[in-house]
Amino acid sequence: MKRFVYLAVAAVLAVMPVVAQNKPTQKEYSDRYQLLVSKLGSTGVGIETVLQNWGNDYPEDLDMLLGKFSYYLEKSRSSIYEVKDVKRYLGKDPIITLKDSLGKNVNYFQIDNYDDELFGKATQAIDKAIELSQNRLDFRLYKISALLDYEKESPDMALSNLKALIDYDGHNHPSWEYPGYISDTNLFPSLMQDCCYAFFLIGTPSSYEAFKELSEKMVTYYPKAYEYTTNIGSYYLVYKHDSKTALKYYNKVLKKVPNDYATLKNCVLLARNDKNVKLEKKYLPMLINATENETEKASYQTRLSTL
Repeated sequence: MKRFVYLAVAAVLAVMPVVAQNKPTQKEYSDRYQLLVSKLGSTGVGIETVLQNWGNDYPEDLDMLLGKFSYYLEKSRSSIYEVKDVKRYLGKDPIITLKDSLGKNVNYFQIDNYDDELFGKATQAIDKAIELSQNRLDFRLYKISALLDYEKESPDMALSNLKALIDYDGHNHPSWEYPGYISDTNLFPSLMQDCCYAFFLIGTPSSYEAFKELSEKMVTYYPKAYEYTTNIGSYYLVYKHDSKTALKYYNKVLKKVPNDYATLKNCVLLARNDKNVKLEKKYLPMLINATENETEKASYQTRLSTL
């Protein structure tokens, strides 16, 4: 195995450009890095050396900083498999489910743990990239995503970073950049909704509270982004099991957007959970009108006819 690694590194080095006496250009460093990653993986032999040399020569190169972030984040991560007496853990399905001697399902989940020192190096790199390019929204979300995985059940640092990011957006109105996305007025609230959903999926008391906090903060700055009011309703429905309060928030949305599909669907689910036929009869016709999927429409119509 070692001989194979040595041969692979030698093959990579053989095609690397040689610049006598002069330091490589930023593009040459980037090309070397990308080549090593393609041949040896994100934490392969020689990658750290390239990143260190690249950083020494060009300490403010954003691609170098992203490379360091990716390298140290991956190096810091190790995975184990644990049995959990739940169907889902931190929003994820089990890696494998086996039967015990009594025929009961035993769910094995992959748990990622992180080395604190290496994780710290990763966050230092992405913090520097954020400092140098404050309008790159992807940099900020890379860090928050890493923190979310690092903290698991209690995503306090991820929540703190997101709240600060929402305040920064609300006060400064930056022209956000996110490669691969159209930078318009919908970009930030759309990506924040993805973040809210990530907290919701984790499904722990702390993550549900974070989901509500973020949704309430977004309502403050984006009162017409009604999905956040729906989020608050879902917090009460799913986590607090308070249908009355949940319905109050859902109806706030429907007064403004009567055909909001997500909110109407939640209202129907609420009615079914409460076995409230009268309430389901009220919202099902509205949901049928708001549904574009013909298969779903037929299913809802069948359900309505049986009530």
